[in-house]
Amino acid sequence: MSVIVVGSMAFDDIETPFGKSNKIIGGAGTYIAYAAANFVQPVQQVSVVGYDFPAEELEELRRRGVETEAVEIVPDRKSFFWAGKYHLDMNTRDTLVTELNVLGDFKPVIPASYQGADFLMLGNLAPSVQLSVINQLTKRPKLIVLDTMNFWMDIALPELEEVISKIDVLLVNDSEARQLTAEFSLVKAAKKILTMGPKYLIIKKGEHGALLFHENQVFVAPALPLEEVFDPTGAGDTFAGGFIGYLAKTGDVSFESMKTAIIVGSALASFCVEKFGTTRLKEITKEDINKRVQQFRELTNYQAELS
Repeated sequence: MSVIVVGSMAFDDIETPFGKSNKIIGGAGTYIAYAAANFVQPVQQVSVVGYDFPAEELEELRRRGVETEAVEIVPDRKSFFWAGKYHLDMNTRDTLVTELNVLGDFKPVIPASYQGADFLMLGNLAPSVQLSVINQLTKRPKLIVLDTMNFWMDIALPELEEVISKIDVLLVNDSEARQLTAEFSLVKAAKKILTMGPKYLIIKKGEHGALLFHENQVFVAPALPLEEVFDPTGAGDTFAGGFIGYLAKTGDVSFESMKTAIIVGSALASFCVEKFGTTRLKEITKEDINKRVQQFRELTNYQAELS
């Protein structure tokens, strides 16, 4: 089953307490594609880059089963660029530079070859861009997953609410869930969000795992305790890629299947943070992923008898 991935492909310059990356490949769409391609092919990429984006990076994605027909290359402009510095706790960061460049007026076009895809992953972009993709599809995918952030809640809330009404799974972190609903309790926030349109809600809590909500059901997924988090950039996008990649592989979008998909996404994200950028995602094998998923299983596998 094919997956359409809509998201940025960009350059990052990252500084953490462990070092500095200088200019490296990044972008939500890039992370999602690398993660999803471990489970399903083709991944049908929709993005925009400038003349400076390396041709060898596009070739590497194609080698892994990512179709790039809808990756627009603008010959006279630069790619999106972000620079940031992480604090010692690795949970907070300062944005030093944001240059939208080609992403500033990105108008995605879905080619005929992408029509009929079963899964759609809308990476963190302007809600108007996400909505335009949904409206271009001649057949509604089996599952539409949306990622967003507080920035769009601040400046484009009506458009964001419209997109949320048209999707199946919403991905946000805990602070974003609270901002979207004005509820401090995540359980209350989830109930409100599920009345806005999505059938499923995933609240990401970083080093504390993730929560999955559906109707009256709740699943709590752990995070793998790591000795060192080298670079958390792209971890959420990698999570999303692993999540939708696994669902597309199985074709099963039930609550039970999503529980496993969250563990798979968490496993992929735990690899991502081990090195700068997409470096680690390019190194891992299916055997590595299987071993890491097993580690997650062992975190919560217990037997107890109460006498």
